[in-house]
Amino acid sequence: MDRVKSSMQQVPNAIPKVIRRTGGANSLELERENFERGQAVSINKAINTQEVAVKEKHARTCILGTHHEKGAHTFWAAVNRLPLSSNAVLCWKFCHVFHKLLRDGHPNVIKDSMRNKADLADMSRMWGHLSEGYGKLCSIYLKLLITKMEFHIKNPRFPGNLQMSNRQLDEAGENDVNNFFQLTVEMFDYLECELNLFLGVFNSLDMSRSVSVTAAGQCRLAPLIQVILDCSHLYDYTVKLLFKLHSCLPADTLQGHRDRFQEQFKKLKSLFYRSSNLQYFKRLIQIPQLPENPPNFLRASALSEHISPVVVIPAESSSPESEHVVETDDLVDTDVPSLPAPPEVKFDDLFGTSAAIDPFNFNSQNGMRKDDKDRLIEQLTREIQALKEELESFRLESGRLCQALRGRVSELEAELAEQSHLRLQAVGESEFLKAELDDLRRAREDTEKEQRSLTEIEKKAQANEQRYTKLKEKYTELVQSHADLLRKNAEVTRQMTVARAAQDEVEAVRREMQEKVKSAQEASDRQEREQVKQLQELQRELLSTQAELDSLKTSVASSQQSSEVLSTQLVALESEKAELVQTLSKVEAELALQGEELQRVQNSLSTERESGVKTAEALQNQLNEKESREQALEGQLVSARWSILQGAVEEAEKIVQDSLAQIDDPAHISCTSSAEYLASRCQASLDSMDHLQSTREAFLADNTAVLELVRAVTQCGHLVGDTIIQGSATSHMVPVEQADALSESVKACGSEALALLGQMKQRDSLAAADSDRLRAALEAILATAEKLRPRGLELQQGELGDLVEQEMAATSAAVESAAARIEEMLNKSRAVDTGIKMEVNERILASCTELMQAIKELVLSSKDLQRDIVESGRGAASMKEFYAKNSRWTEGLISASKAVGWGATVMVDAADMVVQGKGKFEELMVCSHEIAASTAQLVAASKVKADKDSSNLHRLQQASRGVTQATAAVVASTKSGKSQIEDTETMDFSSMTLTQIKRQEMDAQVMVLELETRLQKERERLGELRKKHYQLAGVAEGWGEEEEATG
Repeated sequence: MDRVKSSMQQVPNAIPKVIRRTGGANSLELERENFERGQAVSINKAINTQEVAVKEKHARTCILGTHHEKGAHTFWAAVNRLPLSSNAVLCWKFCHVFHKLLRDGHPNVIKDSMRNKADLADMSRMWGHLSEGYGKLCSIYLKLLITKMEFHIKNPRFPGNLQMSNRQLDEAGENDVNNFFQLTVEMFDYLECELNLFLGVFNSLDMSRSVSVTAAGQCRLAPLIQVILDCSHLYDYTVKLLFKLHSCLPADTLQGHRDRFQEQFKKLKSLFYRSSNLQYFKRLIQIPQLPENPPNFLRASALSEHISPVVVIPAESSSPESEHVVETDDLVDTDVPSLPAPPEVKFDDLFGTSAAIDPFNFNSQNGMRKDDKDRLIEQLTREIQALKEELESFRLESGRLCQALRGRVSELEAELAEQSHLRLQAVGESEFLKAELDDLRRAREDTEKEQRSLTEIEKKAQANEQRYTKLKEKYTELVQSHADLLRKNAEVTRQMTVARAAQDEVEAVRREMQEKVKSAQEASDRQEREQVKQLQELQRELLSTQAELDSLKTSVASSQQSSEVLSTQLVALESEKAELVQTLSKVEAELALQGEELQRVQNSLSTERESGVKTAEALQNQLNEKESREQALEGQLVSARWSILQGAVEEAEKIVQDSLAQIDDPAHISCTSSAEYLASRCQASLDSMDHLQSTREAFLADNTAVLELVRAVTQCGHLVGDTIIQGSATSHMVPVEQADALSESVKACGSEALALLGQMKQRDSLAAADSDRLRAALEAILATAEKLRPRGLELQQGELGDLVEQEMAATSAAVESAAARIEEMLNKSRAVDTGIKMEVNERILASCTELMQAIKELVLSSKDLQRDIVESGRGAASMKEFYAKNSRWTEGLISASKAVGWGATVMVDAADMVVQGKGKFEELMVCSHEIAASTAQLVAASKVKADKDSSNLHRLQQASRGVTQATAAVVASTKSGKSQIEDTETMDFSSMTLTQIKRQEMDAQVMVLELETRLQKERERLGELRKKHYQLAGVAEGWGEEEEATG
C-alpha cells in the first residue's frame, strides 16, 4: 500500500512536466523560432565546406521552408552569415541549393532574391579572377543564377521549374511575333549560360578516371541534374518558338536564330551523351537523347516529327538519406528543437496508445499490477534524470563553444590589429613610393625638357639654315635683277643712241627738204625772172616789129600755151610745197614725241638707278645682319654642342660613380661573375677607348662631329661602369689576395675614368685629356682576368685528380653542414614557434632533412661508382693519370659536385629565411628544383663511363630516385605550408561598402596586371640568365674547343 501511495504521488508530478514542455510549443512565437532554428540547421548542413554532394533531405527541408513562409527571407538571413566569398566549395554548394530553391521553391523566392542580385554579381566577378578549381565554376554558376532570375522576372508566366503547356507557351508571347522573337533570344542566352556551366564542370574533371564515384567528383556533378532539367525544357521551347517564328517571318530574317540554335544543339547533344555515360547519373536521372540531326525549320511539317525530351527521375529508394529519421535527441534538444506536435502524440509515443486513452482510470485496466506502475514511474524518473544530464552536458558544451568563440574573437582582434599595422606600413610605403615616383617623374620631365630644348635648338638651327638659304636665294635674285637692270640700262642707252641717230637723220632730211624747197623756190624765181625777161623781150619784139605781128601772134599763142604749161607747173610746185610743209610738220611732231619719250626714258632710268642703289644698300644691310645672326647662331650652336657634350660626360660620370657605389653596397656581395665575361667587358672597354680617342680628335678638328663624340663618351661610360661591376662581382669568386688586388684595380680604373671625364668636361683641357692611364688600368684588369680564367686542360695530372677529390669532399662537407644547420633551425623553431607556424616549419625542415640525407647517400654512391670506373678503366695507370686522360669527364664531375654543394647551402639559407618569416616559400621550391637538377647532372656525369651492370650504378640510380622523391616532398610540404598559412588569412568583406569593395577590386586588378607584367619580365630574364649560364658553362668547360677539335 505504501508503494502504491508513493507511485500515486510520483506519477502526477512527473507527467505534467512533459505536458508543459509540449503544450508551450503551440504559441506562434515559439513556432516561428523553432521554424527558423530548424531552417538554419538544415541550411548549415546543406551548405558547408565539405567537398561532398548536398544531401537531398537538407535541400528538401529548405524548399519546404520557403513554401511554409511563402518566401526566402529566412534562407537569405541564414546565407548572408556564411563566408561565401572566402571558400569556393561553400559558394558552390550555396549555388546548388539556391538553384533548387529557384526551381522547386515558392514563387516568391525569385522576387525575394532579386534584392541580392548585386551581391551575387560582385561575387561572380570576384571568383572570376581565378582560372581553375571551384572559383571559376562558382563565377559561371552565379552568372547562370542571375540570368535565371532576370529571365523569370521579365517573363513571370514561366515558373521556376520551366514546366509549361503549349497553350501557356502561346499565352506567354501574347500572340505578338515581336514578343516571340525577343523571348527566343532570351531563351538562347539562358541556354548558353546553362551550357557554359556544363562545359566548365566537365573541363574541370579528369575524365580518364572514375571521378563520378568519388565524393569530390559528385560534389561537382550534382548541380548538373538541375541544369539537365532546365536544358531539356529550354530546348523544347526553343524548337517550338522557332517553328512559330518561321511561320510568321521570312527565313532570311531568322538566319541568325538558326545558326545559334545549330551551335547550341551540337553542344547540348554532346553534353547529354557524355552525361549519360557517367555512373553517377545512371542511378539518379534518366537523360534523354537528342535526335541525330537538328529540326529543319524551313519545313513546317517537321514540327510534327519533333519529340519533346523528357527527363525521368526514378522514384527514391528507401535509403538512409531519403528516409525521414526522427532522432530522440530532437525531443529534448533545447537548442535545436523539432517542429511542434500535439501533446497527445508525444504522450502516446512515451506511454503507448493504451495508456493514452485514460492513464489514470485504474478501473478500466482490469487489475493492473502495482509492479508495472512502479516500473513505469522508475522509467520516467530515469528518463527525466537522463534528460537533465543531457541538458547539463549541452550547457557545458555551449559554454565551451562560447569560450572558444571568445578566444577566436580575441585572435581575430589581434589579427585585425596586425592588419591595421600592416596597412599603416603599406600606407607609409605607398607614400614613400609615391614620393619616389614623383621624383622620377620630375627627373623624366627635366630630361624631356632638355631633350625638347635640344630639339628646339636643332629646329632653330635648321630654321636659320633655311632662312640663310632663302636669303642667299633672295640675294642671288637681287644680283640677277641688278644685272638685268644694268642690261636694261645699256639697252635704253643704246635706244637713246639710236633715237639720237634717228633725230640726226630727221634733221638731215629736214635740212635736205628745206634745201629742196629753197632750190625749188629759186628755180621758180628763176623761171619767173626768165618769163619776165621773155615777156620783156616779147614786148620789145612787139614794139620793134609790128610787121611781124602775124608771126608774133603765132608766137604769142605758143607763148601763152607755154605760160599755161608754166602755170600748171607752178600749181604743181605749190601743191608739192604744201605737201612738203605738211610732211615737215609731221616730222617735227614725231621728233617732239620722241623727245618726250626720250625724256620719260631718261627719268625712269634715273629712278631705277636710284631704286637699284637703294635696294643694293638694303640687301647689303640684310646680308650684314644675316652674317651677324649666323655668327650668333653659330655661337649658340657651338655652346649647345658643348652643353650636349658636357651632359654626356656628366652622365658617364654618374654611371661610373654609380658603379663605384654599387661595389661598396653590401647587397652586391651576393653578385658573382666569371673571369671570361670580365675579360670580354675589359676588351670592349679598350675598344671603346680607341673609338673615344678617334672621335675626340675628330671633334677637335671639326666641332660639328659632336654626335659621334657623345655616343663614344656614353658607350665608354657604360662599358667602364659594367667593367667595374663585373670586376667586383668576379672578385667574390676568387681567393682573398687576388680578390683584393682585383678590387684595387677596379677602384683605380673608376678613379682614372672619373679623372679623364673631368678633363673632358672643361673646354680648355679637352685637347690635353690623357686616356693612357685609364687604358693602363683596363689592361691591368684584363691581365688579372686572363690569369683567373679556368685552366681546364692546363691543369697538371696531379692537380686535376686532387681537385676531384677536393670537390667531392667539399660537397659532402657542405651537405653535412646543411643537415646540421637544418637540425639546429628545427630545434630553434620548436622552442620559439607555436600552432600552425610550428607545424609548417617542422614539416618543411623535416622534408629538407630527408633531402639532405638523400643527397648524402647520392654523393657516397657517386664516389663508389667513380672508384669502380677508375679501377676498371685506368689499367696500369694511376688514378690521377686516369683523371687527366679523361679531363672532360673529370671537369663535368667537378662542376656537378660544385653545383650540388652550392645548392644545398642556398637551400638551407632559404629554409632559414622561411622559418624566420622573412623569406618566400617560392625561393625554397626553386632551391629544391635546383638541387634536383644539380644531382641529376652529378648522376649523369658519374654514370657516363659506368658499366650498366654495375651494382654501384644501380645504387646511384636508386639514390637519384630518392633525391627526386625528397625534392618532391620538399615542394609538396612547402606548398601545403604556404596554403595552410594563407588559409588562416580570411577575407572579411562584411563591413565594407560597395564603393570600398569596388576600389579594392580595382586595386586587386591593378595588382594582378602588375604581377602579370612582372611575371612576364622575370620569365624573360630567367630565359636570358639560363642562356648566359649555358654560354658561360660552355666557355668554362671548353665546349667550343671540343667542337672545333671534333670538327
